Amino acid sequence: MHDIDAELAADLWQTAEAMADAAGQAILPHFRAPGLSADNKDAGGFDPVTVADRAAEAAMREILAVRRPQDAILGEEYGTQAGQSGLTWVLDPIDGTRGFLSGTPTWGVLIALSDETGPRMGLIDQPYTGERFRGGLGTARWQGPQGAAALQVRATDALEQAILFTTFPEIGSAAEQAAFRRVAGQVKLVRYGMDCYAYALLAAGQIDLVIEAGLQAYDIQAPIAVIEAAGGLVTDWQGGPVHDGGNALAAATPALHAAALALLGQAG
Repeated sequence: MHDIDAELAADLWQTAEAMADAAGQAILPHFRAPGLSADNKDAGGFDPVTVADRAAEAAMREILAVRRPQDAILGEEYGTQAGQSGLTWVLDPIDGTRGFLSGTPTWGVLIALSDETGPRMGLIDQPYTGERFRGGLGTARWQGPQGAAALQVRATDALEQAILFTTFPEIGSAAEQAAFRRVAGQVKLVRYGMDCYAYALLAAGQIDLVIEAGLQAYDIQAPIAVIEAAGGLVTDWQGGPVHDGGNALAAATPALHAAALALLGQAG
């Protein structure tokens, strides 16, 4: 694990904050703007990318070029850039572009810093609502229009008391949909379409579970860091690491995680 002392941690957080500020400034002029259009990245479906996605990632990369040129970068829009420090910034300029195009404030800027062991710190930023969620390197805090406070997951242990989120009702493959429905059938409430905002709400103690399929590393690394800092846990559907992407299960408590994991792992 990469050694990160207090002085380096402060510099890394300052860099992350500067990137989030720059990304928000690049994105907000396009949000709910008349005539906003998107290119489709998926020949077999709809995977949109907008000028705002590209402008935000470019703005973040410009900050890294000045402040942390020795670090590697993995970004959704502009790919990988090698580094020498052993640290990698993992960037998703707009997680939830479908929501962005729809005018819902549930998308976010995702910034993570990882080493060979996975994410060490993460930031989820929602520029339109003015909310920012930070986790890792001794930090677990949110700020927003109502002030600021420590991030802390809820203490929900039982599925029947849990609130579950996922982005798409048609989650993953048919087998993955069946697995999700096994969990959804046991919980108190299921909500859809929140993208990264769901992970932020879990870290903030508003909901209890997030289950998603088919994620990329840049979709999940910042949420992992934020949720773990808030006391929760994030794994794949087998209970292993998920920072390289795949199917994710985020839970507020170990007991809730174990209960959901047992249902996800059942044979269809």
